[in-house]
Amino acid sequence: MNNNQIEKVIPVFSAAFALIYIVSVEMNWALFTYHPKIGQFGWLVEPSRDGPPMYWYGWLVTSTLGATAASVIALPLLKNRPTPYWLGWIVPLLVILSVFYFFRDWFLR
Repeated sequence: MNNNQIEKVIPVFSAAFALIYIVSVEMNWALFTYHPKIGQFGWLVEPSRDGPPMYWYGWLVTSTLGATAASVIALPLLKNRPTPYWLGWIVPLLVILSVFYFFRDWFLR
């Protein structure tokens, strides 16, 4: 993969990661769960074993894998098109605004 291809795929990866992350957090689609008190990992979303579980790591991996798949799919589609730089900025900004919306009660205290 040359630099021109990477430049075209990075905005797609950024946008896909942001969208998949917000959906995986809201739907709790974690690829694995970490139980920090006992130091163990479990596949997919697991209930608490001994203390609160951490899903954040699983959400990150889910988002990374999904964004990588979207980038690989988009690579041949973007081969002869200009680099969509705006995509890498607009979608994450929209996701940030949606986070503010979802947590508006917390911000307005």
